[in-house]
Amino acid sequence: MRRLLREWRWQRLTTSLTQVELLVLDVDGVLTDGGLWLDQEGRLQKRFDVRDGLGLKLLQKSGLHLAFLSGGHGGATDVRARQLGIEHCLVGIKDKPPALRALQEHVGITAQRTAYLGDDLNDLAVRSCVGLLLSPRDGARPLRRQANAVLHHRGGHGAVRELAERILKARGDWGELAQQGWRDRND
Repeated sequence: MRRLLREWRWQRLTTSLTQVELLVLDVDGVLTDGGLWLDQEGRLQKRFDVRDGLGLKLLQKSGLHLAFLSGGHGGATDVRARQLGIEHCLVGIKDKPPALRALQEHVGITAQRTAYLGDDLNDLAVRSCVGLLLSPRDGARPLRRQANAVLHHRGGHGAVRELAERILKARGDWGELAQQGWRDRND
């Protein structure tokens, strides 16, 4: 029953998904599973899902602006952003709403055309700054309750890819990709 309710909510969001021009992603708990690994020298390591990365590349190809907005510090996040060609990688952000509004102003995209995927209470603070607030399946309960929709996948385990596919399907861009595949070309 819960799954049917979640799918119904997603169906209602199809129009909103077609209007998204800026997708902003929290990092820890969204692009990663939230775990932090430290090596013997105290260097931080994070695990990113490669399918999430391809989902982001597909969204870029379809014209979406993408950004990472994280309270954590750079390092692995900066490296992953460079690997994916994410132009806006905002790390060490303690108060997310002002940073998000500044980003929207910089790229010239309104709150209504912005979607945000976060997993915890500090992400709930951006609610008034976005048209769509989304959560992975394992997001904090208060965020899941106030989100426009909750993804079926957990953070760091396909949530971003699921969202990418939902956006591409809503825009009518997924069918050809699913049939023909995708090639990363230098054009």
